[in-house]
Amino acid sequence: MSEHIDTGRDPSEKDLREAERVLSLSPLQQKNHPSAVVADQSKLSHINTYGSLPDFYLDRPFSCRKCGKREIWKAKDQKWYYEEAKGHIDAVAIECHACRTAKKQSVKKTP
Repeated sequence: MSEHIDTGRDPSEKDLREAERVLSLSPLQQKNHPSAVVADQSKLSHINTYGSLPDFYLDRPFSCRKCGKREIWKAKDQKWYYEEAKGHIDAVAIECHACRTAKKQSVKKTP
């Protein structure tokens, strides 16, 4: 039997509310929350910013700018994006999985 992997692509209203609730907690409560994923500061050295770097990542709900679908950018995915893919620390999720996939497909078809 396959195990369900929570990707944040089709969150329930309960999941969205919980992610929003955790974001409204104090920084200390957020850091100690079970859903917080610890940041590896040594992997964030590529980021040149005057601001502070994160100590941890939290699930972040967002609405797709193209279709309006609500999804959650999972903390583990943020960790990968910022630390492994070397994404800019100010980048945030703005398009849902379906819209990103459609955009990639249209780019592939363009000669």
